[in-house]
Parts: sequence; structure tokens; C-alpha cells
Amino acid sequence: MPLLSPAFDASGLRDYAYDWAVVDVETSGLVARRDRVLSLAVVILGPDGEQTDEFSTLLDPGCDPGPVHVHGLTSERLRGAPVFDQVAPRIAAMLRDRVLVAHNAQFDYDFLAHEFARAGAALPVARRLCTLALNRRVDPPTEDLRLGTLAAHYGVHQVRAHDALDDTRVLAGVLRASVREAARLALPLPFVSCPPRQDPRFVPRTPRTPCAYRNPGRPEPGGPLVQGMKVAITGETLRPRAELERQAVEAGLNVMTSVSRHTSALVTNDASSGSGKARRALAEGVPVLDESTFVRLLGDVRPGTPHERTRSSAAAIPSPAASAATVPAQPGQEPTVAALPGPAETAPSTPPRPARPARPAAQDRPLSGRRVLVLGGTHPEAVAARGRIVEFGGAAAINLSSSVTDVVLLGGGERDRRMQRITALAFPTHAAAWLDAPVITPLPRQGGGPTAPRVLPRGGVIDLPQPSGSTPAVPWTVTATWAQQTSCEIDVVAFVVDDDEQVCFDEDFVFYGAPENPGGTVRLHSDGPTEQTIGVDLAALPPSARKVVVAAAIDGSPTFGDVGAIHISSGPGPSAASLVQATLDAATTERTLLLAELYRRGPLWRLRTMGQGYDQGLGALARGYGVAVSD
Repeated sequence: MPLLSPAFDASGLRDYAYDWAVVDVETSGLVARRDRVLSLAVVILGPDGEQTDEFSTLLDPGCDPGPVHVHGLTSERLRGAPVFDQVAPRIAAMLRDRVLVAHNAQFDYDFLAHEFARAGAALPVARRLCTLALNRRVDPPTEDLRLGTLAAHYGVHQVRAHDALDDTRVLAGVLRASVREAARLALPLPFVSCPPRQDPRFVPRTPRTPCAYRNPGRPEPGGPLVQGMKVAITGETLRPRAELERQAVEAGLNVMTSVSRHTSALVTNDASSGSGKARRALAEGVPVLDESTFVRLLGDVRPGTPHERTRSSAAAIPSPAASAATVPAQPGQEPTVAALPGPAETAPSTPPRPARPARPAAQDRPLSGRRVLVLGGTHPEAVAARGRIVEFGGAAAINLSSSVTDVVLLGGGERDRRMQRITALAFPTHAAAWLDAPVITPLPRQGGGPTAPRVLPRGGVIDLPQPSGSTPAVPWTVTATWAQQTSCEIDVVAFVVDDDEQVCFDEDFVFYGAPENPGGTVRLHSDGPTEQTIGVDLAALPPSARKVVVAAAIDGSPTFGDVGAIHISSGPGPSAASLVQATLDAATTERTLLLAELYRRGPLWRLRTMGQGYDQGLGALARGYGVAVSD
């Protein structure tokens, strides 16, 4: 497809016509609050898809340019280029009153927001659109969703990858084609609202260092402190609180911001103060030390046991195949989740290895490689239908996309708003009885697409691919998708927890208000109103991080029974093909739902799908993992 044509057909795309600012940045690294923009380009498109303006420039970052082998921007090339402050007014004028578009848009958006904050200005963007998220909705038959792959699929000519201006021109072509395909399927565009970027997340901060020692428990009465013990401080202190915390950290103690049953000691000069920490310490039987005793014990803290650093911390590099195991279940039944640890339970540091069931024969998996959308029915009926699809080896879709191969209509499904488009596009539709013995006919749209990801049941487990060669590590991603909601919002969150199933500090709770933890190893990507992604840099997680728990919470009165199914997909990096997928839809009255967990098992990292829910809200879930949350 030529770069600047065909333009949007305004008569058929009125609901998809906007003023667009297509953006690409090249950066010195991957952490927006630390690294800098080296070059940027902006291409302006009108509602008809025609280009009206473009701008590109190199930038002097005032620091090392980072991976030159990726972007080719050496210090010599950047010397004499303007600093960001000098081009900020021009960029702001191009972005204002337009939808910012980028591939993996949160990355570009966050870097621009930090650069504008450093320049003392706000990023003038109210909405953004991620072409990666858009193509996850469209789901074209490509091996992955990288920009180059999509460009080849849509017929957009790419000249120089990682050149900001060329990438932006290519992205403009991909945007046109993706929007046309979204319109063909009647898919709403996944816009993300962007609040003003003047909040604390854009203030540079020093990452906190996790404690290097395992928690040995509580001290014996009158006994010494041991490295790794979890201590909390509450109330007024004679010495500055920061000084006490510094001394404790230097001695090898783990200073916490909250009290739980895993706390080794609470330091306070007034145990009867009635503070939240004091009340919890009393309820849990946590030993209480006054300040003078604590200071004395800091002078003789005994050696602790360091966290083991296994070779699993090196990386998690994708390979064509991964060994996998799933929790066995009887046909037609959900796998048991009774053994799955919840936030109020203590999980073993080495989860038991599930038995490896025999793989069903091909004739018992007639839906293998197919993606089936279920419409209508009561919640239990839809759950049973999607379970049947998975039992037959298929993937249960929850939204219409180009990868859907079949549609099953339960009671009332013919009245679903998507049926008009499904009928117009001649998707094969079946009555509920079809799932008793599916009759499969080859589909013209099948073939030439990506390898189908492994479908896991609730409670299923898979070993993540092991490092190989010198290939650089990429963050492992867990993406949650759901049907469009009108009565509530859904937030995806993550907890980085230790052997005690507790966060090391509050900042290891990743959510919308704090979208990355201090080390930048776990990040939330808000990709649209029906999709959010957690990215985990397994190679950089400290040894104290034994597990990353991914959960979802409802902001509003509905429950997950009202929301319906949550689709989970997971793979190496945001643009790579998913290796694993699962559909979690057994919820009823729950308002928080554990989706998946990444955990260490010896030298391996493993992924387990969960689907365990709680009627309480996000605050109660966070407190269960040791996060200090005020009511």
C-alpha cells in the first residue's frame, strides 16, 4: 500500500475520523524517568487520513546515548543538536488537540511526558491510541505485531527501521490500514484518556534496594536481631525516623511500611498509641521494641541467610517450544484451585510440580487452532460453553476480531449488537448443540498466520523458555482483555512478593497511580478500555522477588460475574506472538480476581493461570499482600 494513499473513505469511516499526531521516539534506554529522548518525529494526519505536516529532529540528551547498535545515534551524531527545551514549543503545538498515536504508545507517551516535565511544561495530550493495542483487537494473521511485520502485512514500505521519521511515516500507513480493518469489524478504537502529567510519577526518585536476606522470623525474647528480619516503625521517635530506617537497612534488616503476621518486630515508644500498626501488631502477636532497645540491638545484628540467586535470574528468552504442565482435571470440569495461594495464605517458596497429563489425541481436540466466540446465554451457560471449547482444544474468544473462526449462539445471542457485522462478514455461526460434536470445515482465512498459542485451563502451569545464547532478555508480558464495559472500569495490578507472599515495600504494588515499581522491573501498560498489560523484566528482578502476582479489580458496583470472561495472553515482549492464553470466566460475586502469577521454581520461571476471586475491593487485596493502604 502506498504510504499516503488510499486515504480514509470518509463516507464509511466517519466514526473513525480524527486529527492524528503520529509519533516515534528513539531513546537512550527503556526507563522514562531515567533515560532520555535522542530523536523524535511527528507526522500529522487529518480526519481523511491525508498527511498535512511532519517534523523530526535529533536531540542532545546530555548523557550517554545508550545502545548505539540499536538506534545508531552516537554521541558524535548528537553533538550540536538542540536540547528538548528548544523544540518543546513546536512539539506541543503539533500534539495539541490531536490524538497521539504510537506503536506501544505508553512508552512514547511516558518519555514525552518526562521530557516536558523536565522542561517545566505539561504534555498537551488528552487521548492516545496504541497501534499495538489496536492490532491486538483486530488480530491480523501475522506471526507477531511488531511494526515491521504489520507494515509488511498491510503493504506499507519500510526503509530504515529505528529511524524516527521513517518509523513514523510507516506507522501512519499502518494506522490507516488498521483503522480500516477496525471499521470493517465494527471494533471501537482503544483510546486511552491521558491526565495532565504534573503528578509525582514524573519526579525522579532513587530506587529502593530490596533486602538481600531471607526473613528468619521473629527474635527470641531478649535475643538478637538477625539480618532479613522485617521491622516496622510507628509513632514519634527521639531520633529522626529516616536515620533509624537508614541504620536498620545498613544492618541488613528489612524495613516495612506496614505490619503483618510476617513482621518480626514493631519499633514504637508508645505501644498503646492505637495506631494502625500498633493495633495490627497486637492482633498478630508481633514483638514490640522501644526505640532505645532497638538502637542497642542494631549494634549487634547477627548474619542472615542471603536470598539464593539462581540462573533463572539471567533472562527468560523465547524459544520455539516450552515445556509445559497443567493441573489435571476431569473432562468438563475446571481444574482445582484449592491449592492456589491467596493474599491471606502462605505459599511454599517452591510450589509443588503438577502432574503432566497425557495430551489428548488429535481427534479429541477438533477445535485445535480455532477461536470461538460465544454470544448470549446466562452466565453459567456461557461459562460451560467456553469450557467446552477449551476442552476440545480451541480458544474461547470474548471479543470479535479477524481471528475468530466460529460463533456459537446461546439463548438471546442473535440479539447481540455484533451479530449484524458477523452476518455481513459471513462468520460461521452455530447453535449451542454444535459444541456437543463440532463439525469442522476448513476456512479460507485460516493458514499463513501465527502458530496458535497453548491454551491453558484455570490453574494451568507452563515453564517459561530458558535463556539461550547471547540474545538479550525481553520483558515477559501478561495481558488481560475483557468485553467493553459501560458501568465500571477494570484495573489490572501487580504485586512483587517475597517468600512470605508480602511486598518488600509499598512501591512493589504496581497499579494505575504507580505504573512501575522502583527498580523498573515491573510495569503496567494501559493499552485501552478493554486491555491492560503487565510487563516483567525477569532478568532484573532481585533474588528477594520470588513471585509476581497479576490481579484485576473492579472500580464500580458490578462484579466479575457481571463483567464476564477475562482473557489472558502471555509471551515475550509486547509485540511478540503470545505463547500462552487462557479464559477465566468462573467468577460470580467477586470484585477482585487473581489472574496469573509468575514464580520461581529452582532455575526456572513458571506461569500459572489462576482465576481465584474475592468479594472485597482492591484495598483489602493490597493489604493482604502487605501494602499499607488507608481506608
